[in-house]
Amino acid sequence: MPIIKSAKKRVKVTAKASARNSRTRRNLRDALKAFSRAIEDKKPDKIAKAQANAIRAIDVAAKKAVIHRNKAARYKSQISAQAKAAGVKQVKRVKSQTKSPPATATKAKKNEPAKSTPKK
Repeated sequence: MPIIKSAKKRVKVTAKASARNSRTRRNLRDALKAFSRAIEDKKPDKIAKAQANAIRAIDVAAKKAVIHRNKAARYKSQISAQAKAAGVKQVKRVKSQTKSPPATATKAKKNEPAKSTPKK
């Protein structure tokens, strides 16, 4: 057991992170297994749903650095290829539409003359 206070904290933090990572890894494995089972069943609606869940789990694992981002890209590519071979149509993902502030709100208007101080 650690004696120093910072070492004690590191033990707690590491235990917490390990639990979180193992949960994420388990979710990833479950999603990949569900996808492979759906491929074996050869039902396009199940495959599409399982593919979406697997890609979501892969993205979460990559974001939390449980797996490397290149490995995540490789997994996603393999999943897409398997789904395509099974006859599932690829769905285009739509980016969320967020409103950005208008450009004129932060910058000065171009047509306005610069303010000058009156001469005495």
